[in-house]
Amino acid sequence: LEPDMKVLDFQKQQPEFKTPVWDYVDGLVDDERVADGKAAMAREGRALTRAEEKYGVSRYMLAAIWGVESNFGQEMGKRSLVQSLTTLACMGDRASYFRSELMATLKIIDRGDVPAEKLNGSWAGAFGQTQFMPSTFLRLAVDFEGDGRRDIVDSAPDALGSTANYLAKSGWRRGVAWGFEVKLPDGYSGPSGRKAKQSMSFWSARGLTRIDGRPLGEGDAGLLLPAGRDGPAFLVTRNFDVVYSYNAAESYTLAACVLADRLSGGRGIIAAWPTDDPLLSRQGRKELQALLQRRGYDIGGDPDGHIGTKSKAAIADFEQRAGLQVNGRASVKVLEALKR
Repeated sequence: LEPDMKVLDFQKQQPEFKTPVWDYVDGLVDDERVADGKAAMAREGRALTRAEEKYGVSRYMLAAIWGVESNFGQEMGKRSLVQSLTTLACMGDRASYFRSELMATLKIIDRGDVPAEKLNGSWAGAFGQTQFMPSTFLRLAVDFEGDGRRDIVDSAPDALGSTANYLAKSGWRRGVAWGFEVKLPDGYSGPSGRKAKQSMSFWSARGLTRIDGRPLGEGDAGLLLPAGRDGPAFLVTRNFDVVYSYNAAESYTLAACVLADRLSGGRGIIAAWPTDDPLLSRQGRKELQALLQRRGYDIGGDPDGHIGTKSKAAIADFEQRAGLQVNGRASVKVLEALKR
C-alpha cells in the first residue's frame, strides 16, 4: 500500500475555512443545484417522507445536506479510504484520530455493509452520498431500504435515513426552523455569535426585524453575522447548531440551511454580501471556462461550471496577464475581462 501524499496537502487547505463565506455559499447554492435538488427529492420522495416521519427532521434539510455533501450522489469522492486514512494515520496531523477512523473502515469492510472497492471518498475519509466518517457510520448508519445492509454509497434511502438518524440523535427539534435572515438597526452594537442564544423578545427589543417582514416568533436564537455587520445577518436556532455538528464550519452550515430554504420554495439570502466582485453562477462559470479555452487554456475538460485545479490555475494566469488581483476566483470581474 503506497501513501497518498496529496491528502497531506488537502489537510492544510480546507475550503470552508479558507474561502470567503460568500464564495462558499454562492458556489453551493445556485439555481442549477436547486433544480437538481428538486428533481432528486421527487425521485426519493418516499424515503424522504419516511425519514421525516420517523426522525422528525425536515425533508428539505435532508435533501440540502445530500446536495452539499455529494451533489445528490453524483460527487462522492474518488480517493481510497484505506489509502487516505493509512497515510493520515501515519504521517498527518491528528494521527490518532485517523487511526481510529482507519480501524472503523476495516470494520465496515468486515461486516459487509459496503464492499471494499466501493469505499472511496474525500481525502479525510468521509464517504457515501451524505459523507459519513467511518466511525459515525458504525454508530449511526441505518438500513433504511431493508435489504440487510447499511449502504450509504449505492442506496439513497440508506444515506438519507442515516443522516436523519444522525441529526435526530444530535438534538434536532421537530418543526423548528434553522433560523431566518434579519435586518439590523442602524448602528447595532449588541451581542452576536450563534452560541449567544437569547429570546426573540430580546432581539426584538434591540430593533432586529425579519427581512421578509414577518414576526420573529418565539424561542431562542443567536445572531449570526458571517461577513460582519455589513453583510447578511441571521437569527439561528439550536437546529442550526445541529447541522453545524455535521460539519463544524459556519459557512458549510449556512450553505446547507440556505439550500434547504431554496428547495422549500424560499428566496434564499436577500441582503447583499460585502463584495464588489461576487462569484459567478454555475452558468457563468461555464461561460468563463469556455472563454478560457478559446484563449488556449487547459481547464481540465469541457466547461462544466466546476472550478477545479486546472481552471483555477488558468484563471490565475489570466488575472496576472490582465493586471487583475490574482486569486483564481471565478468572479464577475474575470468574466468581464475575458469578454473584452
